Amino acid sequence: MINKKTRIFLAGHKGLVGSAILKKLKEKGFINVFTRTSKQLDLKNQKKVLNFFKKNKFQAVINAAAKVGGIYANNKYRADFMYDNLAIQNNVIYSSFLTKVKNFIFLGSSCIYPRDCKQPIKEEYLLTGPLEKTNEPYAIAKIAGLKLCENLNSQYGTNYLCLMPCNIYGPGDNYNKEESHFFPALIAKIHNSILKKKPSITLWGSGKAKRELLFSEDLAEACLFFLNKKTKETMINIGSSVEMKIEEYAKFIIRKIGVKIKVNCDKRNLNGTPRKILNSKIAKRYGWRPKYSLERGFELTYADYLLRLKKLKIKS
Repeated sequence: MINKKTRIFLAGHKGLVGSAILKKLKEKGFINVFTRTSKQLDLKNQKKVLNFFKKNKFQAVINAAAKVGGIYANNKYRADFMYDNLAIQNNVIYSSFLTKVKNFIFLGSSCIYPRDCKQPIKEEYLLTGPLEKTNEPYAIAKIAGLKLCENLNSQYGTNYLCLMPCNIYGPGDNYNKEESHFFPALIAKIHNSILKKKPSITLWGSGKAKRELLFSEDLAEACLFFLNKKTKETMINIGSSVEMKIEEYAKFIIRKIGVKIKVNCDKRNLNGTPRKILNSKIAKRYGWRPKYSLERGFELTYADYLLRLKKLKIKS
């Protein structure tokens, strides 16, 4: 069982989800949490990762490290997304196995599911149809990580669990216009329109695609909740069960900020998967529930965004 003295390695602690997990670990009083930046430890380097694991004798590992991005980055840097994620996760997962790590959490993504599968998406729908083309390399890498954990569990009796979250947002997100996911991209686009006194914004794609959002701290709670559980499933969906069209999210942000901006759509651009909402009944059956409403999550996220703009003196 996990306790406050358990030696935990958190991979990817600087990212959106990783930083939320680190915050939760500290709040809950864990005193042996190990982290490394990419400069301190290149997770793509097999030898260095294994030596790091051998030296520190971890008892639990949470892998939140990954190369991530929105539809533009996923589609443009396809080989990079596939190789980097395969290398990172293979090294972290297999080093955990070789050094007898007992409890392991691997974070995947809802993009692993077929583009046009039934909704809400159940875990059993994996590999029942073609993937969305724009993020296929990233999805295949994540599926490989999931299957590695699944087969380690089957062959060696490990307790390696893969959590598959919907779209995540929260403090510390990436707002780069070429690399960000849709929600932070909307926040930045709308904020910039306010600063430049533009009467409208133009969305990437038709704006009709539906997405489910989960606050980063809810996913962090799920990671700690399941890190201490023995489950019969290797893969469990983690979602909020609340979805809207992308254009509706844009109007939600505009309404929350309290401005009047018209929303236009550029239908010539890529839309990605038309709808993605997860069936999270298995997670809820174990006792996990999200705590943050979209309204509260956005307030915390936008406040963090404004603070970062002020601190970094980002030019809009």
